[in-house]
Amino acid sequence: MALSDMDLATLHENRLEQRWHYGLPNSHHIYHHGYQDGFSAMTRLCLERNLQRKVQPDLNGNCLERGRSRENANAIGSSSGGQRRRSGTWPRTRSLNAPSPVQQFGPCGRIMKNSAMVMQIQDPASQRLTWYKPPLTVLVIKKVSDASVLAPFVYLVDWLLQEKNMVVWVESAVLEDAQLNENVRFKAIRDKLVTFKDGRDDLTDRIDFIVCLGGDGTLLYASLLFQQSVPPVMAFHLGSLGFLTPFRFDNFEEQLTSVLEGHAALTLRSRLRCVMHRRGDRKHEAKTLEADPDGDARPAANSILVLNEVVIDRGPSPYLSNIDLFLDGKYITSVQGDGLIVSTPTGSTAYAAAAGASMIHPSVPAIMVTPICPHSLSFRPIVVPAGVELKISVSPESRNTSWVSFDGRNRQELFHGDSLRVTTSIYPVPCICAQDQISDWFASLADGLHWNVRKRQKCLDELSDLTASGSEDTLDEIENMKLYDV
Repeated sequence: MALSDMDLATLHENRLEQRWHYGLPNSHHIYHHGYQDGFSAMTRLCLERNLQRKVQPDLNGNCLERGRSRENANAIGSSSGGQRRRSGTWPRTRSLNAPSPVQQFGPCGRIMKNSAMVMQIQDPASQRLTWYKPPLTVLVIKKVSDASVLAPFVYLVDWLLQEKNMVVWVESAVLEDAQLNENVRFKAIRDKLVTFKDGRDDLTDRIDFIVCLGGDGTLLYASLLFQQSVPPVMAFHLGSLGFLTPFRFDNFEEQLTSVLEGHAALTLRSRLRCVMHRRGDRKHEAKTLEADPDGDARPAANSILVLNEVVIDRGPSPYLSNIDLFLDGKYITSVQGDGLIVSTPTGSTAYAAAAGASMIHPSVPAIMVTPICPHSLSFRPIVVPAGVELKISVSPESRNTSWVSFDGRNRQELFHGDSLRVTTSIYPVPCICAQDQISDWFASLADGLHWNVRKRQKCLDELSDLTASGSEDTLDEIENMKLYDV
């Protein structure tokens, strides 16, 4: 079916506007002499009048929009070759989740507006810390049962109290350390500390800043303490691995002062929201989802946020795990093996990496699904978008139940008829970078995991003796010649 003359006129007008917007020639001589557009003289005259109402020629003959300043027109105007020129002042969109909601795809397509956005990822280079008011309270988390952390802990707490006049919070179990109480300097500041008990006191909206002293476990513990919004976390490496702790304690005064003044880059480490649904709670589950679809804003009693991974395994049973996996309500596969790991990009370098998964930068919005010793050689780890919901349940024909643990804690049994729902939380953990997101992560790969460490290949100059030697020379003789040359 052919388009009507009005439809063709509208299409032609849009194309004329695009040519004017991108500074392309309008090719009027083709319309007036060749008549290759297929329009009547009256239609063509109306189009030209409509276009003249929107644009006006300047002194140089360039077409400018009415009301637009000449300086802006020069920035986006046509170049000498008639093509659009790039300007450094133009806005740049670099979203890792998806294109900007106002991004267009061609003349007609664009992203549909959706208010149910899980998490908006900014340009990683623009994720920098800023304080809209000076931080007053700081939570100090130290590694438990480690004598090497006691002296740095005392120095840090004393400096925060005396030099920065901050209110320092510590866990009440810290004050029960016998070795710490023997420290003379700590006895002078013990009564100035504010304590809390894990599992009893709620720290929401009480802490402005978190400092971790120890290994990666201290950061996981800080994530567990805050099941909603998490204050900025600065982690010092005083543990064994230190993959998530980029700061050294040598010059902590200078580094902390810089962060408290707002000079720091951030890595927003996403977390997984895990909700356990028991077999008898399905009616209550449906009512809860209908009444409050945004359950992450008000976490339920059976929900938990994890930073690394949630692990489903066969537990003490000798039989294989048989777990059904659903994605957004659609059945995906059954996992037969030792279990399943659902991890964040941060957790991709932990248990998932040991199970053969790839390592993902923490700024990538994704969820990784990794089988543990699957009973199929073709079952490879997969990466799914961060906004989906995974449902995990024990298969009806499974010989045994399964067990679930969250960041290595809160281990509980998953029975037949139970289900575990996992999705990306809207509350990430803002970790302060020692340098920047890229440098810190690759430094952790090199230092913590010795990523891609191998002996360097010899260059051709070092092998020149090998190529010049006769075929009767042995490798031992060549090595001896090198020793004599030295």
